[in-house]
Order: sequence, then C-alpha cells, then structure tokens
Amino acid sequence: MALNASETPGPIIGLTTYLEQAQTGVWDVPAAILPRVYFDAVTRAGGIAVLLPPQPVNAAVARRVLDGLDGLIITGGKDVDPARYGQAPHAQTDEPRPDRDTWEDLLLHEAIARKLPFLGICRGAQMLNVALGGSLHQHLPDLVGDTSYQAGGGVFNVVDVVIEPHTTLSTLLDGQTLLPAVPVYHHQSIDRVAEGLTVTAKTDAGIVQAIELPTVPFGVAVQWHPEQSPDDLRLFSGLIAAATEYRAAHIEGATP
Repeated sequence: MALNASETPGPIIGLTTYLEQAQTGVWDVPAAILPRVYFDAVTRAGGIAVLLPPQPVNAAVARRVLDGLDGLIITGGKDVDPARYGQAPHAQTDEPRPDRDTWEDLLLHEAIARKLPFLGICRGAQMLNVALGGSLHQHLPDLVGDTSYQAGGGVFNVVDVVIEPHTTLSTLLDGQTLLPAVPVYHHQSIDRVAEGLTVTAKTDAGIVQAIELPTVPFGVAVQWHPEQSPDDLRLFSGLIAAATEYRAAHIEGATP
C-alpha cells in the first residue's frame, strides 16, 4: 500500500460516512463507518481518501473542511428526511438522520460555491437534488410495482441505464449510450428535478439514474453504486482528474 518515493501523492478526496451502531471486539457503540469499497475505489483511481463523519456544522465549518480537500464524494446511506422537500414520511421511509442531512447539505452548497469537484452516489444523488430544491419518490415499489431497484437483504440488483449524449457523464463513460447491468440498491428515486440540474441517465422505465450540475466543472451524481464495480473506475478516475486540476489551479493561484 505504500507509495514509492518517486510517486506524487494524488488529490485528497473526502467521503461522507454513516453514523451507525456498530460492533468491534467487545464494543457495541455509535461509530462513523463506511464500506471499504468506497475508499478502495478512490485510492485505486489515484486519490487519497479521508472520511468525513456527520458532526455539528455551519457554513464556516463546512468551508474549513473543504479547505483541506480537492474533491468530495457524498456516499450512500439512509433516506433523506422527506421534511426537507415538504412531504410527510412514507411508511417505508427510514427514520430521519438530521445530522447527516445537514452535514451533507452544507458540504454540497459550499463545494458548489467554490466549484470543488464532487461525485454523489445513490443517497448522494438524492441529497444533491433535495439540497437544490428537488423532491424524491419515497418508495419506488409504489411507482414501478416491484422491488427491481432494491431486492433487500444487502443484495444488489442490476439495471441497464440509458446515458444522455454530450454530457459530463457521457464523456466519463467514453461516449456510451447504454451502460448495462449497473448495481442498484435504492427504494427511493429522484422525482421533481431541482432547478439547474440536468438528468443524464434513466432506466427504460424512466427512473432517473444520474444528474449533473452544468455550472461547475465536475458535479456528477449517480443513483447506482459504481464502487461495486471494481473493474470500472471511470467515474472515480474522472473525479480524481478533476480534483487534480482543481488542486493545481489553487496551488498556482496561491503562489505569490
């Protein structure tokens, strides 16, 4: 795992984490955790991964955190609180996690303000949409009639997604118009798309699978789980490339 002395360190990528009850050894305590596949994808793509647990935050704290980052990933996890988009909770919606919602909302707004490259994954795509004023379908089986997007039990289903051409996502995926068998695990999805966001991928059933923010150099979010496809690091490599450019520009800008 150690770098050779001649290798240049990659950009620093912050990944938001879960805050869950967790067991390790004799301990059973609330803990900040994140599946290893997320930060393995970052390091394999050439980045340096740092974890960002939910914590008390305001805009100044979010700015200070982002001062130390070259890129940001908003990861998967529990459902976004429906109160954030003006709805009562569905019977199948998770208990709200206001600490994580607030944390990620502020990180996203501050990242957008400074044009810091970011990637949203699953909940991360939903959080981006809600943070900018959009809404969610709270339980997809009510809409599509089955559990094809979330089998349950920690088992990933796969769906084909149609990619919109001439988008950042299309460029990252080498111009592919169809990405087959992406791993999905979500019972919610994007409903009303926030102003300023562009839908860049859907399933044949019309379920939104990717959005992006065209006003920033790299602001991409996907509903599927690219970290579960270790042989396809293109989204992570794209983030690392954008973060490297961001870092270089800011180092240059800081040079007297």
